[in-house]
Formats: sequence, structure tokens, C-alpha cells
Amino acid sequence: MVEIQGQCAPGFERVKDTFAENFKSKGEVGAAFSAFRHGECIVDLWGGFRDKAKTEPWVQNTLANVWSTTKGPTAMCCARLVEAGKLSYTDKVATHWPEFGANGKQDVTVAQLLSHQAGLSGLREPTRVEDFYDQEAMERQLAEQEPLWAPGAYSGYHAITYGALAGALVKRVSGRSLGTYFHDEIAIPFGIDFFIGLPESEEHRIAEMIESDGPVQSFEEIADTEIKKLTFTNPAMSPDFPNTRDWRAAEIPAAGGRGSAYAIAKLYGILAAGGDQNGKTLLSLDGIKAMTTPQIENEDAILGLPVRWAAGMILNAEFGEYGPNMSAFGHSGWGGSFGAADLENGIGLSYVMNKMGSALAGDPRALALSKSLFDCL
Repeated sequence: MVEIQGQCAPGFERVKDTFAENFKSKGEVGAAFSAFRHGECIVDLWGGFRDKAKTEPWVQNTLANVWSTTKGPTAMCCARLVEAGKLSYTDKVATHWPEFGANGKQDVTVAQLLSHQAGLSGLREPTRVEDFYDQEAMERQLAEQEPLWAPGAYSGYHAITYGALAGALVKRVSGRSLGTYFHDEIAIPFGIDFFIGLPESEEHRIAEMIESDGPVQSFEEIADTEIKKLTFTNPAMSPDFPNTRDWRAAEIPAAGGRGSAYAIAKLYGILAAGGDQNGKTLLSLDGIKAMTTPQIENEDAILGLPVRWAAGMILNAEFGEYGPNMSAFGHSGWGGSFGAADLENGIGLSYVMNKMGSALAGDPRALALSKSLFDCL
């Protein structure tokens, strides 16, 4: 019997029951779920263990690798630069990153880059995961590469290359790496316990990522086209990658962020409350609107799922993890984690875990928690 820690505001007790049920019936090992409403924490729950051997208890500030949930904070970095007037979604990427304009990419816009339309979802050259630890080398390779499809024709999820692309843009506009920019401009001023590039001083708080024991299609099975093959198997991601210090130390803005559910929910909660916290503005309402303006709606060529992409954010799907409102937005990660904001209800919420789920989208643990939270409203 796993003891559930944390608290729920009056009226939200049902969320704790749902969280406990995930441990009883859905194979949870260690996890946390948090929600903010109008800037105040209404749910903050955690439980289980942060290691596979179940010897280290999960605590409130345990840091889990959240895979593509990292893309949400990455998009916020770009949005702040847009709001500051240093970048525009309509700019051509090559205006800020001239080398990027090679081989037919000269007209790719920032909005297209951030909404997975640039045609760079995978690398043509054989690639190892260690290559992504060298962001400058990745930037050079992507800048030189011919697109895998005509940019702007459709979206194809840039699962891992997204980080090097967005990171290169942020670095050229701000003069700082994306991980440093996030730390300086968002994490420190707004008290967000989230890292893109984990300092060694925080190693004692990490959660060990654990492979799903359910029926999971291999990336080789999913890769039924040449573009999918380059995206999913060059290199093929493994749940074990975040269990190395090299991965955690590297800045991987597409998949390497580490944080707590409390931190991610707080981050989205600031946006859900209008973008301000204690007199400081993370993003104005206009900035949030610009970041979440739909860029393309189609069946994504890589995911094979209907997706509405904004400038780095996923716009909510019907009955999705982000709640009942189609205007909600956020980002989800491989294995089940997510962070999201619902401005209509003033809600920011997040779920993180170490036991990977088997669903490509719509993790049942995350869906149950989100439904329980919004039912309590």
C-alpha cells in the first residue's frame, strides 16, 4: 500500500483518490500531480518511489525527466523573445540564423519551425544519442541539411531535433543557450524548479526512469516510412537514456527537461492566471495569445494522429489531458507526463512519473487525474 503525500484544497479530495488508484491498478511506481487555480495551489500530491528497486521514496521536489513536456518551457522562452520584440513568429529563421537558409530552407518562418513544419524531424546522417549532447554540432548539421519534405506542406513531429532548432534560435537572438535563458529569465525570477541541463548539485533529487512493462510498439515497428525511420530510429530513444549523468547534464530542450509536477503546474498556472506573478510578467495575455495561435491542424506525418499545433504548444484535443476546453494548451511527454494551462478556468496542471506508460497519446493515468480535477470544478 503506497502512502499518498501532499494536500488537496476542499472540494478536490476526489483527485487524491484517483491518484491513489493509479498506484493500485495502473502500475504506478513513483509520481506526482499538481494543479494551480488563479495562482494558488489547489492540489499537490506525490507518492511511491523514485527508483526501480523501490528503496528511495518520492518526495515533493523529486525531479523526473519529462521528455517532450520540456517543449512547453522551450516554447515559452521563444515567446518571451517575441514579446520583447527581439523575434517575430513571422520572421524567417535565416534572418537570425543565416546558415539555416541552406538547401531550400531560406523561407522557413519561426512559426513553421516551432510548429513542426520545417521538414527537419530527423537527420540524414547516422546519429547516436551522444551527438545530441553537442548542441553546436547538431545545429550545424541541421542548418546544412536539405528538408525531408517541403517546409510548410504539413507538420511532422520533430521529436528530438526540435530542441537543437529552437535552442539555436534562442542562442542567436539572446546570446544565451536555451537552458541558461530559461534559468535566468523564467526559473529564477518566477521560482520554477525546472532544469534544461541539470546541475550536478541537483543529482540527489533525480528519479530513475523505468521502462513500461505493457505492450509497447518498438520505434522500428512505428517507422513505416523513410521519414519516420529517420525520426524515430536515428537514433532510437531508450527510457534508460535519462539515467546517465551525460544526458542529464546536457541541454536537450526537446526531451531532457527535469522538474517536479509542482514546478510545471506553477509555470502553467502563471499563464492560466494571466501571465503575471507578484508584479512580474512571464507573458502578457497578448503574448500568450500569440504563442497559442493555431499554426497548422492536420494528421501529423510522424505521429499519425490529428494534431493542432501552435508555436511550440499542443492545442487541446477533445477529452484530452488538458481538460474539457478546446482553448487549453500545453505539451505532453513520452511515457505520460504533461503540463497544461486552461485560461478559461484559471487552471495550470501537471503530472510527472518515472514508470513509462505504453500509450503513444492519452496516458490513462494522466487522463484519469485530469478528468478527476475538472470534475471537481
